[in-house]
Amino acid sequence: MGIEGQRPRVLVVGQGAREHAIVWKLAQSARQPQLYAAPGNPGIAELADVLSLNASDHGAIVRFCAEKGVDLVVIGPEQPLAEGLADALAEAGIPVFGPTRSAAQLEASKAFSKRVMEEAGVPTARHRTFADLDEARAYVRAQGAPIVVKADGLAAGKGVVVAQTVAEAEAALEDMLVGGRFGASGRRVVIEEFMEGVELSLMYFVDAHTAVPMLPARDFKRLLDGDRGPNTGGMGAFSPVPRVTGDVIDQVTQSIVQPTLARLRDMGVVYRGVLYAGLMLTAEGPKVVEFNCRFGDPETEVVLPLFAGDLLEVMWAVAHDRLDPAMVTWHAHAAVCVVMASSGYPASSEAGTPIELPGALPDGVTVFHAGTRRGESDRLETAGGRVLTVTAVAPDIPAAVDRAYSAVASIHFSGAQYRRDIAHNWQS
Repeated sequence: MGIEGQRPRVLVVGQGAREHAIVWKLAQSARQPQLYAAPGNPGIAELADVLSLNASDHGAIVRFCAEKGVDLVVIGPEQPLAEGLADALAEAGIPVFGPTRSAAQLEASKAFSKRVMEEAGVPTARHRTFADLDEARAYVRAQGAPIVVKADGLAAGKGVVVAQTVAEAEAALEDMLVGGRFGASGRRVVIEEFMEGVELSLMYFVDAHTAVPMLPARDFKRLLDGDRGPNTGGMGAFSPVPRVTGDVIDQVTQSIVQPTLARLRDMGVVYRGVLYAGLMLTAEGPKVVEFNCRFGDPETEVVLPLFAGDLLEVMWAVAHDRLDPAMVTWHAHAAVCVVMASSGYPASSEAGTPIELPGALPDGVTVFHAGTRRGESDRLETAGGRVLTVTAVAPDIPAAVDRAYSAVASIHFSGAQYRRDIAHNWQS
């Protein structure tokens, strides 16, 4: 691994359920790492030393890593990647798992991502980019509905409107371009054709030479059962996806992932970290809905519990361009997760509501913390929109569904909302 004979020190940047899952899996490494998290959460604090460092304060993070002799930094969220935290760490000689600012544009700018796909010949939805409301409105009227309106920049998974009518699309355009709903992220919009098919999330470990797929997953972005209600950051997921065979994964690798990475290299951009391909399996084959430059959330909470390798070994290998596909192995089980969100989510979130967790959880169940904090008398309470992700691992998906919802029923906080149909379509 390159750090033989010592207990490696690893810093994980982030505070959500995704980062909790990463820390949880890193803690299982045979290397027995000393784990730090910035800023972390109460669940992460049970496994790592949590630090009051701001992910946007690159200087403070670099100084901490230098003082503590940190061997590897894992950057979880998209914002610090888009801000160039990986660049700052690399310039200081600190190994990092996560793409540079230029590589992270694949997620930080949908217009950039579309341009790379066009130049690489990668299949995706027909699209146009606009900064002018009247021009965008005219395009929508010419195309008709359903149609998809996306904020160009980062919007925490909420900057996408799948408009069923022209009026709905026009309202979304006005909301973003004039109303400033997503600030600078919405000053440009990408308007896409509506694609028919089955959605799929497929993440890859990527270094300068190699891209290795993880298990496929499917997430549920709408707030309400039956895929109704507003888009969210994700209300649940399952993995694997039975209909997604090795042939489908090979097709995605060869027609989408490898050409995209090759085009980036041609542009002088080397990608290292996780590349998340949000896909639509259409009648014409897989097409890209979006790229993310990091682990998906909540997909991470179902994929990593099925990972049979040593995550620290893999992350270290990625950071040093030594990724070997043999490192990436999987348990022959299934995982399902259900997100428990606070009242008002996704429009708002309530903080300070007490959370009651059971003394013991069923076998195969892990609760990953997202929007939680410690209040008075060390009381666990809500601190964000998505509060907890409840993950269950079982021999098959139906058994994992039963375990997950049994655990959800034992967790209580006022106003809790969650979908009751996660993985209902696991066979489709």
